[in-house]
Amino acid sequence: MGTGKTAVGRALAAALKKDFIDTDGIIETRAGKSVARIFSEDGERVFRDAESAVAVEVAGMDGKVVSTGGGIVLRRENMSHLRKNGIIINLTSSPAKIYERLKNDGGSRPLLDKPDVPSEIKKLLAAREPFYADCDVRIDTGLLSPESAAESIIRSLAGRL
Repeated sequence: MGTGKTAVGRALAAALKKDFIDTDGIIETRAGKSVARIFSEDGERVFRDAESAVAVEVAGMDGKVVSTGGGIVLRRENMSHLRKNGIIINLTSSPAKIYERLKNDGGSRPLLDKPDVPSEIKKLLAAREPFYADCDVRIDTGLLSPESAAESIIRSLAGRL
């Protein structure tokens, strides 16, 4: 969260002339409500189940740039599905930069709906780090525009696209 997955995904898709798919967008459309409302009304498990179903669906697609929520890595089967037909790219940033990007988000990040958001960001990143380390490519977006991050990804994937 706050690393630019959607913006970088869109820029990457444009650069590669591929379709862009946002799994959170699919989930929101199907549920008829935002991710934040799904979390508050139905709970995280319902969201994670929907996320897993969409992971299976998009894993079967060819030639797409797919942006997922940062928590998709929490279920190993999601990673297995996505890896079958894709390259998994982890966008990273410092906790301070993530906080700077999210501080005015108005409660749209349910996992950060806590009194000490900077501390929650650090905890979340630490808990997810072993999962993120399993990604194929890691790009620090902290100082990059979405277009620069997309260029960096393309350079990292030279010969694999």
